[in-house]
Amino acid sequence: MRSVMAFLVLLLCFMSAAVDLPIASQQSARQLDAQKHAWNILVEGAHGSNMDKRANAIQALGLDSGDPAAVQLAEDALGDKEAYVRAAAAKALGALDSAQSIPKLQSLVTDKDISVALAVGHALVQLKSNSGYDVYYSLVVGVRKGRTSPITEELDQMKTPSRAVRFAFDQGIGFLPYGGYGMEALHAWKKRSTAPTRAAAARELAGDPDPRSGQALATAVSDKDWSVRAAAIEAIAKRGDATLLVDIIPAMSDRKDVVRFSAAAGVLRLGRIAQENGSRSH
Repeated sequence: MRSVMAFLVLLLCFMSAAVDLPIASQQSARQLDAQKHAWNILVEGAHGSNMDKRANAIQALGLDSGDPAAVQLAEDALGDKEAYVRAAAAKALGALDSAQSIPKLQSLVTDKDISVALAVGHALVQLKSNSGYDVYYSLVVGVRKGRTSPITEELDQMKTPSRAVRFAFDQGIGFLPYGGYGMEALHAWKKRSTAPTRAAAARELAGDPDPRSGQALATAVSDKDWSVRAAAIEAIAKRGDATLLVDIIPAMSDRKDVVRFSAAAGVLRLGRIAQENGSRSH
């Protein structure tokens, strides 16, 4: 009888220890699954047939700082056939602070499309490369390096209203609240709703250390307007607060591709931060 009781006690101890371990393991497995799903969303978007979706996916990579795979995917997009995507890739590499990409960006300073050249110039300046000023210098002297046509002819591309507005959004011009969501943002802007103001406010909260701002952004991830949802996710990713990871995972299923891509990049970034924090705590 004693031997039976001893066996039962030993079994119970084993079972209690076995119950504690899987909880942490399950959480870790769910997090890894979410990160894998996030990466697949971005890769699928970056290789899609739709130009806008490719550009949105590539630009979202700029939120995933510190990820060599994100840098590689953005660098690959520098060779895209569409100027809009090449410009998005340059913007992402600047945001990723990828100094290793400077030579590849420099090769596009003479891109046939002026909007790409300007995006590349901006990225190079972000990366502390003076070669980025070549594009702006060209605007002053009237001829771009490596090209013979007057720059006024190239700037004629920007006279098309839709092209000019798209470029303004994609370059993140200050008074425009979206900063990179293409023509969909223009359509939303024309509705004269409160969304532009709320989206701009959400972005400004990215650097606010007050935890209440983090919770406000978490709530905004479910906003009825897609631009606010996207801005909130972008701000959460930039805050680097891994406790908000759970709040943006559901957004990877959002009906708007801009929101999905931003959420995917945010999940990758915050997931990596959570892993680093876990490693330091042990």
